[in-house]
Amino acid sequence: MRLSSFLALFRPALPLILGLSLGFSLSLLMVSWTQGDTDDSCGGGPRNRRPFMGPKRDPRDGALEDDFQPRIIPYNKDPNKSHKKVLRTRYIHTELGIRERLLVGVLTSRATLNTLAVAVNRTVAHHFHRTFFFTGLRSPKVPHGMTVVAHGDDRPVWLMYETVRHLHQHYGLDYDWFFLAQDDTYMQADRLSELVGHLSAGQDLYMGRAEEFIGGEEKARYCHGGYGYLLSRSLLARLQPHLDTCRNDILSVRPDEWLGRCIIDYLALSCVEVHREMTYRYFELGKNADPEREDSAEFKNAFTVHPVSEPNLMYRLHKRFSQIELQKTYLQIQQLQMQINNLSDLTPEGKPGVQWPIGINPPFKPRTRFEVINWEYFTEEHIYSCVDSSPKCEIKGADRADVNAVLEIAVERLNELYQPQLRFRKRRLLNGYRRFDPTRGMEYMLDLALEAYTQKGHSQVIAKRVNLLRPLSAVEIIPMPYVTEATRVQVILPVTAQDQDFVSNFLDMYVMNTLDTHDNVLLTFLFIYDPFDAQRVSQNDVFAGIKAMIGEVEKRYGDVKIPWISVKTEVPSQVKLMDIISKKHPVDTLFFLASVWTEVNSDFLNRCRMNAISNWQVFFPIHFQEYSPAVIYRDQQPSAASSSFASESLRDGHFDRHIFDEACFYNADYMTARTKMAADILDNEELLESMDVYDIFVRYSGLHVFRAVEPALIQKYVRRTCNPRFSEDIYHRCVLSNLEGLGSRSHLAMALFEQEQANST
Repeated sequence: MRLSSFLALFRPALPLILGLSLGFSLSLLMVSWTQGDTDDSCGGGPRNRRPFMGPKRDPRDGALEDDFQPRIIPYNKDPNKSHKKVLRTRYIHTELGIRERLLVGVLTSRATLNTLAVAVNRTVAHHFHRTFFFTGLRSPKVPHGMTVVAHGDDRPVWLMYETVRHLHQHYGLDYDWFFLAQDDTYMQADRLSELVGHLSAGQDLYMGRAEEFIGGEEKARYCHGGYGYLLSRSLLARLQPHLDTCRNDILSVRPDEWLGRCIIDYLALSCVEVHREMTYRYFELGKNADPEREDSAEFKNAFTVHPVSEPNLMYRLHKRFSQIELQKTYLQIQQLQMQINNLSDLTPEGKPGVQWPIGINPPFKPRTRFEVINWEYFTEEHIYSCVDSSPKCEIKGADRADVNAVLEIAVERLNELYQPQLRFRKRRLLNGYRRFDPTRGMEYMLDLALEAYTQKGHSQVIAKRVNLLRPLSAVEIIPMPYVTEATRVQVILPVTAQDQDFVSNFLDMYVMNTLDTHDNVLLTFLFIYDPFDAQRVSQNDVFAGIKAMIGEVEKRYGDVKIPWISVKTEVPSQVKLMDIISKKHPVDTLFFLASVWTEVNSDFLNRCRMNAISNWQVFFPIHFQEYSPAVIYRDQQPSAASSSFASESLRDGHFDRHIFDEACFYNADYMTARTKMAADILDNEELLESMDVYDIFVRYSGLHVFRAVEPALIQKYVRRTCNPRFSEDIYHRCVLSNLEGLGSRSHLAMALFEQEQANST
């Protein structure tokens, strides 16, 4: 599996951890327990151990014990046969034959597809790898985000027959287990996944709530469809040849009875509720039942609940089970914290070595003064660390909501700790500090003015300092569409008359890093003429020198063509230029919109290919730019190491966050965004000049706009020409880029100091 096909995101958990001088803490950690046989004790000898062996198969199942031993296959190359290139699969799990664990199928109908089936999809479907909804006839409006398979016949038995046949035909080789349920069944997704994780996939198993056949005296049982049932992949494979016979010979009104009779008659397997100490738990919901009042152990431990008569009841059940799981998680956390605290005496550091909060990573320890994480100071009205570098700004939006939540939880936890002796009420926030620790999460330090009430009603205003932590507890792996590094990149280079002095260096780097290495890259120049130069192009072409350099490159590399496009405009808007380029290339073209100061290299081009995903994501890299040599070195000559970009570390520069000129995106995505923008252009024709390509994607595309620092995209120092005819925002960003690009604070301070010393003498 390609590592680039996944994107890991850290999401701060909602619960906060509160720490006081008494060392109270409460953390939110996810814990999973694994049960297994422990026949081989730690003190036993090696005689009972079975290395490289798989699970034993019970002799009572009618199968012999299977021992899986590694087998070496010798490779003998036949010199008489031509060598064939080995065809490798796209993903490693396909080549190794690794299957997904569980597929869920929900049997629904045309009448309940938009009600109960939607409730099932919203509550638990996102917890499973794949969830399908099988129906006889499709409703006119299919709900969004659901995979619906219509078989064309509403007869219940026919629906069951077609569903089982569809699962085996299309997914029989991709999944180990198949779970079937009705749309009036609530499923506890995590418990079902845990159950399947403890079952061996190589056995025939038919598991659910066992029911007697109507009027039958035999001991065989079928699985009730309302409570769901598990079918193993091997059972499905053995059952497939008999499905047509069962459809013709077995008469039944209930589809679950029909399936159970088919399995019993042809596979001699009956439905079981207990298999190797693993129990299938279910709960029958009574009429007019209230999930909030259900408190029995049977309800709390159930995998499925049936019958669910309406969607609202499905959501209430989901809320209730979420609360139950959260309570179990908190209890497990407390137990683990007690164990860690008890075991700390055995560590070299002893009790003082236990980190707060227990179970959370220790704070980040900076190695140098440049790695120190700064604390942000805030009050209930203002924050003293603003995005625009202002010393003070109003706290609003997500920051205000965050501060309010932190204050509320702090007072709540204080009351939990000190009640019934004391009860607290917040008067105001005296001081607030916060910082983001990448190893732990968001840390808070609050000085609170509290009004404390005793049991006798006496009150007093006190000041209390508390520490809180919002930990990073959930890591999501989001599947991304497949991309490849073999995609051709179309580099677009806009050039104005003021920029032509930098084209020579750009072209030299392009030839060395792409043409000499035979990279799959094409280059197109976009010459931007102002009206005066355009009138004199036949007598004096301002870009004649650049065109001569392009001709020399094409002569040196005979199979290389570098086209150019000439444009006449007073305001070289980025959007207007891309409109011209977009019409001249296919929709599947991957564009890299470059600038003349960019040094193109293979490392960045590969990241451009991987980070720009058609119909999913666009990439706007933040380039690294050198500081002004006049400020950095002043009267000194730069050393060879510092002036070379081949050095491993980036120094004497900064990542320019104000410039959005470089971009990687697909032509189809740009055309879609421009189409959505067309209506706004009719009302405001000057909109094209006030926006750049970044604004187009943010406002009109709906795609993920990926903005990240790019160490491989390096630029020499340049003082940009800021066009006042652009929008105020674009002009302001250009001015800030020029100012911050002069040098770091230490360099500027040293330059001012030397200037004052020179003036004083």
